[in-house]
Amino acid sequence: MSPINRRRFLAAGAAAPLAAAATTHAPPRDRTLRVAFPSPETGFDPAQVQDQYSAQINAHIFDAPLRWDYMARPARLVPNTTVGLPEVSSDFRTFTLRIRPGIWFQDDPVFGGQRRELVAEDYAYSIKRVFDPRWKSQMLFELEPAKILGLDEARQRALKGAPFDYAAPIEGLRALDRYTLQIRLAEPAPRFVNTLTLATPLGAVAREVVEAYGDRIMEHPVGTGPFRLAHWTRTSRIVLERNPTYRDETWDFEPPADQPALAADAARLRGRKVPLVDRVEVTIVEESQPRWLSFDQGALDLLAVPFDYGPIAAPNRELAPHLA
Repeated sequence: MSPINRRRFLAAGAAAPLAAAATTHAPPRDRTLRVAFPSPETGFDPAQVQDQYSAQINAHIFDAPLRWDYMARPARLVPNTTVGLPEVSSDFRTFTLRIRPGIWFQDDPVFGGQRRELVAEDYAYSIKRVFDPRWKSQMLFELEPAKILGLDEARQRALKGAPFDYAAPIEGLRALDRYTLQIRLAEPAPRFVNTLTLATPLGAVAREVVEAYGDRIMEHPVGTGPFRLAHWTRTSRIVLERNPTYRDETWDFEPPADQPALAADAARLRGRKVPLVDRVEVTIVEESQPRWLSFDQGALDLLAVPFDYGPIAAPNRELAPHLA
């Protein structure tokens, strides 16, 4: 599974052990998920970052239009902020997305105390930012081959010295109304729909937020996803907390029929409101030994086992008894 595409490993699947409800007589469960990254992040702007660890955080702050149900076999596309899957023309050149009304950006002072709804124009603006030379987007390679009509020409004008004109009409990128986005391509691209799952670079941002924070936008992520950034010590610690304005979503992954253990987990979790945890604490631990020891001693809840500790975690290719 690509780390960039793994939409909800913090919001849902990996958080499952923390989701069990406390009994009436028990103290409230600590719904904090503690994980470690082996490499530092660069920041939290969908248009600018490329590294997988920043992208993993972005995927929980920002919303792409679609997402994957990774439990399904084969994995399948499902709506995220859209009403249904996109309408795709027979020649695979026109993709029409209908954004679900009533999705709100997290609260931010930029909005002046008012709720800010996600609309189709936010996705159009977010795509344009990838082509704006000002942001030096390292994710241009994801969108440029799609040949969205008119976007490369707008980029070329900006490369010649003129500011990127966000107000100028783009033939292949139009908000037809408040909630309808149409993307038109120069050539057929049946797989372009998969690109619509990438929160980096397609996580929706609000134009007024970008204009307010300018070159500091990497430090001020404001999205519509299940978490918001609560604390950030660069290359050391990232803390996410539940986004109180997140929409009413429930756990709805579909397990493969031939895996009864997953089916049991899915039955237990289905219908529970996501995110399943209130807080995620990420520490940057580049050396494999302290990462492993932190997990082994219970300071981490989730670990990608370092390669050199594989024989300890799974001797003879079987999970070690003390980890089972």
